[in-house]
Amino acid sequence: MGRLTDKVTVVTGAGAGIGRAIATTCHDEGAIVVVTDLDGEAAARVAAELDALDALGGSRAVSYAVDVTDRASVQAMVNGVVTAYGRIDVLVNNAGWDLAIPFVQSEPDFWAKVIAVNYVGVLHTCREILPVMIEAGGGHVVNLSSDAGRVGSSGEAVYSGAKGAIIAFSKAIAREVARHGINVNVVCPGPTDTALFNSLGGDNPKLREGLTRAIPFRRLATPADIAAAVAFFASDEASYLTGQTLSVSGGLTMS
Repeated sequence: MGRLTDKVTVVTGAGAGIGRAIATTCHDEGAIVVVTDLDGEAAARVAAELDALDALGGSRAVSYAVDVTDRASVQAMVNGVVTAYGRIDVLVNNAGWDLAIPFVQSEPDFWAKVIAVNYVGVLHTCREILPVMIEAGGGHVVNLSSDAGRVGSSGEAVYSGAKGAIIAFSKAIAREVARHGINVNVVCPGPTDTALFNSLGGDNPKLREGLTRAIPFRRLATPADIAAAVAFFASDEASYLTGQTLSVSGGLTMS
């Protein structure tokens, strides 16, 4: 039996990268995984892969095409999950997006998209799912921020601000919902070997080499490294932890 056996677990941005790893790890821990992504086909592929690997038989993964920036899209997913399973035990807010660009070269439409995907999407899912958890008498929320939200990242000013907002928001709602048996924690990935990281310059050999040298463990994080931290916060092992922020950066940042 895994740490998340039969826990209905919603993961946003789960069609690839860190989100896919989180969905896989939660599934391995026994969860019923709701794989959501803006790319509905990618979400469906991940859910099908999880079902194919399921040694327990049956189906413990479903998929939804969800635009976290659209509250109606989030509501439709939540309604579908609650109708099917009667509850949501775990929410993992992983969906994110960015482009590396100096702030003085950026424009308001870019700011709006970064804030909508990375921060407003978290507001939408929490607003729709927290009442479900309150009615059930408990739950776990794990919000993915970034070390950029803790210490800043050159070329990612708006992204850093949005990710910092997630940390502050998570601490505030952790105080609000603890009385209902709900904990809210934050995982902050450091440089992680994903397609998104490569699109932000991580495919540059000099940048990759420099970051690797700066990290005490001398390697980038893998999506599985991040997923392990998320699974811990999603489990009952973390039931007395709330409002906490965990950096998974191989020691690149320490506090």
